[in-house]
Amino acid sequence: MADPLRQAFLDFGYEQMTMIGLAKACGLTRRALYHHFADKEEAFRFVLEVDTRIAMAAAFEVAQQGLARRDDPVETLTRVMDARYAMNRRKLSASPHAVEINDQAFRRARGMMVEAAIAFQARLADLLVEMEQAGLLTLRPETRPADLAQALADGARGSNQSLPPVKAEDLPARYRNILGSILFGAADRPGVDRP
Repeated sequence: MADPLRQAFLDFGYEQMTMIGLAKACGLTRRALYHHFADKEEAFRFVLEVDTRIAMAAAFEVAQQGLARRDDPVETLTRVMDARYAMNRRKLSASPHAVEINDQAFRRARGMMVEAAIAFQARLADLLVEMEQAGLLTLRPETRPADLAQALADGARGSNQSLPPVKAEDLPARYRNILGSILFGAADRPGVDRP
């Protein structure tokens, strides 16, 4: 049911969509739709939840594939962020209602988005530990995996909200640049020797 609901919101936006329109888009009667959702906000949140769950599963599937192949950590993390964030961004960017839908998502599902971010960052921290255990990177003694995961996720999310906007197809290159800079640093402090 998520696919036709998503498409209806992408085609018509949130504000203009009605429960009758949603029912029609899903091939249901209005009564049948009300059996599943109390209102369009609940239907909208359902789509966001499904898309988040799918994106997170895809992100950690590519993470495990990268670990198994012993890929470069920046490339693995780029694919993780692309699956987690850009997959949904590509769907959204095709809509003439992208700005409105993004705004409504932050207004109506902020708590859900925060919970998803916390869960994602915890799994990302675990991934960093796995990368270190596999010998793919070495965290500095002062670097906590949870803090690094937060910075990496913040960088990727920031790319999605950057101004001027980055085209969805250009996000992987932006992620690669940001993630590499965060992970390995882009500059040294004068007078400080690195090991």
